[in-house]
Amino acid sequence: MFNFKIIYKSQTSNARLGELTTPHGIIQTPAFIFCATKAAIKGVTTNQMKQANTRIILSNTYHLMLQPGEDTVEKLGGLHKMMNWSGPMLTDSGGYQIFSFGYGSVAEEIKGNRKNSGLNKINKVKITEEGAVFRSYVDGSKQILTPEKAIQVQKKLGADLILVLDECTPFHVSEKYTKRSMDMSHRWAMRSLAEFEKINQGKQALYGIIQGGIYPHLRKESSEFINNHNFFGNAVGGSLGQTKDQMHEVVGITMATLNKDRPTHLLGIGGVADIFNGVRNGVDTFDCVHPTRLARHGGALMKKSQTQDSREYINLKKSIYKNDNGPIDNTCECETCKNYSMGYLHHLIKAGELLSYTLLSIHNIFFMNQLLEDIREAIKNDTLDDIRKTYLT
Repeated sequence: MFNFKIIYKSQTSNARLGELTTPHGIIQTPAFIFCATKAAIKGVTTNQMKQANTRIILSNTYHLMLQPGEDTVEKLGGLHKMMNWSGPMLTDSGGYQIFSFGYGSVAEEIKGNRKNSGLNKINKVKITEEGAVFRSYVDGSKQILTPEKAIQVQKKLGADLILVLDECTPFHVSEKYTKRSMDMSHRWAMRSLAEFEKINQGKQALYGIIQGGIYPHLRKESSEFINNHNFFGNAVGGSLGQTKDQMHEVVGITMATLNKDRPTHLLGIGGVADIFNGVRNGVDTFDCVHPTRLARHGGALMKKSQTQDSREYINLKKSIYKNDNGPIDNTCECETCKNYSMGYLHHLIKAGELLSYTLLSIHNIFFMNQLLEDIREAIKNDTLDDIRKTYLT
């Protein structure tokens, strides 16, 4: 029921076209996975996701085990039936959420906001060899997430592709701590794999996660560890660095060591430049909250040649759009661009109307799907550098 087939390899980079087969459909790769963290894309229905050409979405183990609980999801028919989504799904294991509660977000790290993102948050979660001990943000109850439980919960959630439990360390911790954490994540990966093999019914496939922080020798060591065990796919995890350049370097080092026959996912990365870098290094799938989160803050994704500045989006909160009767992008075929003006969207944002979230999310989702379609076509024609220039001029 699961298969990954490489269709074409680029002549000019490590980019490749693939077909990732799951029980709920085939994904043409490279592909983008949208985040329905709590079993919902904020402000957008699954039918609207389909209309915007979405092929795969993900949900989060950590959040769903706390609310409504994995048993409730299972009783409601699993994520697919509960969400009315017939396509492929992925669930992450909760490791990133352990990191977020312990250290703050990657975004805060990159911005250098150490006061809010540093180790002062560590008291909210305790990492032990057994697993992660924490308090539920829903009701304050004491919880423990172990490698075995992460697999058990994901089985009940019912996604096609699932992940091992890991600890996602931030870039600014020491090499010694990163090494110790990576070794523990490897032991957790083996416990996750053992539990998966014990309860697997052929309806799910398991990805191993590569850690090692910003340290090249640790990334290589972790890649070789995952290569040597029976995982269906690879997932490049962890905080990848303080700058874009450092992140791209770490991704390149990791991808150079990984098994090329497996599908490889880059966790939590969704910037346009980052996707082009990942694709050139052989990454097959990406996920990030960026497209829909940006929409909720008034941002519409655009090719840089159309934004008139260095950003990958325009901010429709700005007064310059108040009387603009044109669409976000007159070449875009999304329902928002075909039916609504930027002036109207500006009004919705200023008026606090929730419809602005939906309409901007639809555009950003369509944009990301079109980006990946253009990338796939460019790989086939060995014109990836040319299509990159149209998006990142």
